Amino acid sequence: METTTVWKSAHAFTSTYNNSTIEIDGNGYSPKALLLTGLAGCTGIDLVDLLEKMRVPHGGVEIKVQTEQTSEHPRVFKDIHIVYRVKTGAENRDKVKKAIDLSLEKYCGVSAMLQKNSKIDYSIELLEA
Repeated sequence: METTTVWKSAHAFTSTYNNSTIEIDGNGYSPKALLLTGLAGCTGIDLVDLLEKMRVPHGGVEIKVQTEQTSEHPRVFKDIHIVYRVKTGAENRDKVKKAIDLSLEKYCGVSAMLQKNSKIDYSIELLEA
């Protein structure tokens, strides 16, 4: 895996990976926001794949990642809380929980890296499909 990040001006950078580009600056995504977004994307991909393998019908998934930072530099993340919002019936709660646990404990490399410094917990909100 390789990315290229080029300074544009002040705190603005352009980062490229596989011909896709993102902007990093004070008005948009910060490096730490991208890290949280990476966590959401990583566990989200796992969740959707696992729900499909478990044959759990769903009408969508939304993931919110929340954290605070320490007050001392380098201002690392404290505990991280993930809110999983899944459009599926209440009868699927146990399967959704199992899929999330598998993601966070076995499959998601981003969560594995972050868990070395921050406690990660989660909550589940089931929404009407």
